[in-house]
Amino acid sequence: MSSQDTAEVRARLWDLLLAGDEYTAVNVVCAAVDAGVAPEDALLEVIAPVQRKVGDEWAANRITVAQEHAATAINDRVIAALSQHPAAAPDARAGRVTVACVDGEWHALPARLLGEVLRLRGWQVDFLGAQVPTPHLVAHLHQHAPDAVALSCSIPTRLPAAHAAIAACQSAGVSVLVGGAAFGADGRYARLLGADAWAPDARGAAQWLSEGLTRLRLTANHHAPGDLPHLADQEYSLVSSTKAQLVAQSLADLQDRFAAMRDYSDAQREHTAADIAHIVDFLATALYVDDDDLFTGFMVWTAEVLCARGVRAISLTLTLELLSAQLQDFPRTQRLLSAARTALPADQTTTVS
Repeated sequence: MSSQDTAEVRARLWDLLLAGDEYTAVNVVCAAVDAGVAPEDALLEVIAPVQRKVGDEWAANRITVAQEHAATAINDRVIAALSQHPAAAPDARAGRVTVACVDGEWHALPARLLGEVLRLRGWQVDFLGAQVPTPHLVAHLHQHAPDAVALSCSIPTRLPAAHAAIAACQSAGVSVLVGGAAFGADGRYARLLGADAWAPDARGAAQWLSEGLTRLRLTANHHAPGDLPHLADQEYSLVSSTKAQLVAQSLADLQDRFAAMRDYSDAQREHTAADIAHIVDFLATALYVDDDDLFTGFMVWTAEVLCARGVRAISLTLTLELLSAQLQDFPRTQRLLSAARTALPADQTTTVS
């Protein structure tokens, strides 16, 4: 089947996701495999890009949260059906690998895709799914002794949890391969947090495993939580531990500074509080990895999401100002907040009172 035919399958799958037609979606992808599409290509060149489009369309406010959830569930069902297709039977046996999402990470589909690709290539895969608590992950490793563990993390605010999981798995004597958007497009946070390897995609992960579990190491030194030198200033722990107070004070101050908020409903106030809490979470994570780009990238993305929904993003700049006032004695925090304000579009950096 040609690349044009594969594109047509993607387009057809997208339409079926929007229509909520699970059964036809399964039939379309399985029929493509019957027609000659390799199962791995169906996973990575049909399902994966369509799933990325689901996220992009939600961010652009062209589909609802409900549609996004339904589409993801259908894609998961398609993957399950594809795994039972006769063409998906592995030809050989490799080793054993555990695939799991870090604690607090609920985006399981990328890890599921990886698990299926590895299974197609002969690996015995223990797929543990979303939000795996680190103690339970380590208990699984002790019980089943896999050759490696592949950790998936899409949400950057889960990087501290990923760090703890990486160190715990390595302490159990198991090499750790990491992947997912949270680790950065270039894998920078994988290196920082001491993972044995990082892969940008499922094929890269499969290649790393096939080339040997002791090769291609990103670093010779594993960094246990607390070993990162910049954490000695305690800014990360202090911002994290005072999150509730920071959110409450910012919410109260924002009402005084942002006139439109005075007419908010209770539900709108709750959403605003949740948004501020998310900003504080990203601020804390940026402090953990000491990287301006993580925080500024999130703030710019948030501004775009708000704009797509017709919400005035000026409140983002005000929130940054209010957090800066509360955290005046934190130099790294001030640097991050200043960088984020500079990164926001010019028409969103005018103070309103």
